[in-house]
Amino acid sequence: MPIAIKNSTIDISSEETTRELAKNFSNYLKGGEVIFLYGEMGVGKTTFVKYLINQLLIKKNLQTTEVTSPTFNLLNEYEIDNLIIKHYDLFRLKNETEIKNLDLFDQNKNTITLIEWPELIEKENVKKTIDLVFNYENEFNNRSVKIDGLD
Repeated sequence: MPIAIKNSTIDISSEETTRELAKNFSNYLKGGEVIFLYGEMGVGKTTFVKYLINQLLIKKNLQTTEVTSPTFNLLNEYEIDNLIIKHYDLFRLKNETEIKNLDLFDQNKNTITLIEWPELIEKENVKKTIDLVFNYENEFNNRSVKIDGLD
């Protein structure tokens, strides 16, 4: 499955296609990326993150792990050799002031930051992001993702 670079929509209606997309997407990550995941509840953001983190573990011959949504604790961290994955879920935050206290944008090249529900973040405060926009289609029978900002 080719990965969309710009203005392409990828069908992720099955869990298998979501897993395959995460596997292909992982090949583009070197460290230092900030990835925004947009989309309604239940559309597949956390499922994609689960497969992405586990694919990065597999590449390092490490055991896969349970990946859950950090909705209530805001942040889950995963260490993969010298790479740190920070997985944020900002769903419960109400304003920009709450975001400032999280120190979201670690400029470390050994960190990949994944942020679900990034709508409150002022994009001008972030150098560069990769945006994944998840959507329901066909009266909620199908799901898709559009990727923008991937080099």
